[in-house]
Amino acid sequence: MSLATQENLHLFWFLPTHGDGRYLGTTEGGRAVDLPYLQQVALAADNLGYYGVLIPTGKSCEDSWLVASALAPITKNLRYLVAVRPGLQPPSLAARMAATLDRLSGGRLLINVVTGGDPVENKGDGIFLSHAERYQVTKEFLEVYSRLLQGEKVDFHGEHIRVEGAEILFPTVQENGPPLYFGGSSDAAIDVAASQIDTYLTWGEPVEQVAEKLAVVRQRAQKQGRTLSYGIRLHVIVRETEEEAWAAADRLISHLDEETIAAAQKIFARMDSAGQARMSALHQGSRESLRIGPNLWAGVGLVRGGAGTALVGNPQQVADRIREYQALGIENFIFSGYPHLEEAHRFAELVMPLLPLAANAEKKQRSVNTGPFGETIGGDRRPAK
Repeated sequence: MSLATQENLHLFWFLPTHGDGRYLGTTEGGRAVDLPYLQQVALAADNLGYYGVLIPTGKSCEDSWLVASALAPITKNLRYLVAVRPGLQPPSLAARMAATLDRLSGGRLLINVVTGGDPVENKGDGIFLSHAERYQVTKEFLEVYSRLLQGEKVDFHGEHIRVEGAEILFPTVQENGPPLYFGGSSDAAIDVAASQIDTYLTWGEPVEQVAEKLAVVRQRAQKQGRTLSYGIRLHVIVRETEEEAWAAADRLISHLDEETIAAAQKIFARMDSAGQARMSALHQGSRESLRIGPNLWAGVGLVRGGAGTALVGNPQQVADRIREYQALGIENFIFSGYPHLEEAHRFAELVMPLLPLAANAEKKQRSVNTGPFGETIGGDRRPAK
């Protein structure tokens, strides 16, 4: 399947506010994720030319709004993809928060709309709604939220949300507010995306499955008279040779035991997220079937909820797989790797030169003795290659 695509890609990295380390599912090789470490990751992403960073949300993470507020002042171009939570935040409050952070960051805020797919965590947050009800709340939330950021004074009486005379007094830097990103695989989620979202996100399934899903989303959006952009969330394990990359993938889960995998899979099974069910079906909780497509590996999903697949290979192979997803119409790629600081550099050095980046995400060449020149040879000569 080939579509007219955006030639220039937006490449995002990930801020690991839920933890980081060299191995999954163990304290072995773990590291403290504090403000200095998050600053290092954000500064690396900004300096290396990533378009933005995704900050996760949920009780296992540091608060995404506070983290973005702490990091925006020390970065120059990096955008922050931060979650709003319908049902957890009133739309008027979320709109004021978005407008404030958009202004304070100079227009570098992006919004990730997260409905939430874990009933147990939702109850801990005071949300006792069914799957269908949560998406109805999301629809109502976005209608109020979006109208507020467009400068309207809003009266709205919905099934779940009611406001009278709602308004925000200080506008955003970005016209009509920061762009809205959203992911979800159920019919209810796709309806929300088709009618109200700017960029639809999918997790990293095999290319054929992603193509089928995007075709449905695209058709629904066209019925609404809308055209969406598309993005994908993946981990990446890239090394100079394919053999080294697969060895690194094996090492990443080398400290995992079956008890840890079973405990994680039990938690994922209780969720009513269609996307999580699709992720779990790729490996079925087994180490025996983790290679699910060319250079596509499901090992991360053994113990990590949400995005559970990684591109694994040498630089050209990883770039080729990215191009295959791009051919489906995907232009936003949200990557991560363990540990996130080192892998941000590795991906930028090995893969980004092979890809067409959006103009404002290209790393500027410097005239000082850094960047493409390497270390000066013999004290007075730069290497030719």
